[in-house]
Amino acid sequence: MDFKDQIKQFSDRVTKLRDNIHTEEATKNAFIMPFLQVLGYDVFNPLEVVPEFICDIGIKKGEKIDYAIFRDGNPIILVECKHWKQKLDVHDGQLLRYFHVSKAKFSILTNGLIFRFYTDLVEPNKMDEKPFLEFNIEEIKDGQIEKLKEFHKAYFDVENIYQSASDLKYINEIRHLVSQEFSEPNDEFVKYFAKQVYPSVVTSKVLESFRSLVKRTITNIINDTINDRLKSAISSNDAPIQEEPAPGTLTANPAQQDKEVVTTQEELEGFYIVRSLLRQKVQSNRITHRDALSYFAIFLDDNNRKPLCRLYLNSPSKKYIGLFDADKKETKVEIKSLDEIYNFGKELDTTVEIYIK
Repeated sequence: MDFKDQIKQFSDRVTKLRDNIHTEEATKNAFIMPFLQVLGYDVFNPLEVVPEFICDIGIKKGEKIDYAIFRDGNPIILVECKHWKQKLDVHDGQLLRYFHVSKAKFSILTNGLIFRFYTDLVEPNKMDEKPFLEFNIEEIKDGQIEKLKEFHKAYFDVENIYQSASDLKYINEIRHLVSQEFSEPNDEFVKYFAKQVYPSVVTSKVLESFRSLVKRTITNIINDTINDRLKSAISSNDAPIQEEPAPGTLTANPAQQDKEVVTTQEELEGFYIVRSLLRQKVQSNRITHRDALSYFAIFLDDNNRKPLCRLYLNSPSKKYIGLFDADKKETKVEIKSLDEIYNFGKELDTTVEIYIK
């Protein structure tokens, strides 16, 4: 059973049992401990998961947090739990105090249904007021599952998650701003378009008339985009399946030039694996990616003259990783799963060393 199936199964468990959970302790036993197990942690190993972890806060001694997940003898994730009926908003201050005195870089506040993940993006060693990841386990989306997978014991990498958390923070803020402008565009947003199409001075009256036009136009564009994607999906289902190109083929079929490039979660996961393998050689933000129709390319410094590897993951039958030598000649090697990318750490190290010498 893969990680997504395990999360879906856990989600069903929460829905089935929650009305029979009457205490905070029962919430921990029925929801939180199984959740940590899904993330790959042994809840019965006191060297890995420490219940009632003591966090001394100033003159307050013996303050305890519900769980601390350890790695190499140090706490990496703090977990504060509440009864599933409790609202979490009134409890984040308590977790903030624990975070401040702990070496852990991440913390989770949860009632078994809602999960909020925090770190210190705004100010070092001080937990952010807003979570960078939040979901309802009963309504969790595939994209959120992929982000959650980064916290799995097998994939956990502080630098990768921290970079991902930073991206999520700004994506969420931009999403909020865009959504706000789409529903109620402000004067500057409306004026930007009005000035480019209206032949005279944009007065207050003109601005108000354009406000409704901008809203209607945005709605129409969104609806048209959805309809086009639905038509494309229907056409793709009706089209014959194309065979995977031979390992030596590096270019897409010209007939596919007009197809839309879609970056999959599997490709992003492969990217994170490559980035984690190379982080001892270069800073993670120097490892970048670009997607194409027939492959997913990974570069150093977003420079197409510095290719690190290519991932060929879109075929339903075979998957490949493309590796480069000193002459930038590519060799494609078949892989059975993303985990096999870890087997090519030495080759990737050699390639990146060529560019950083």
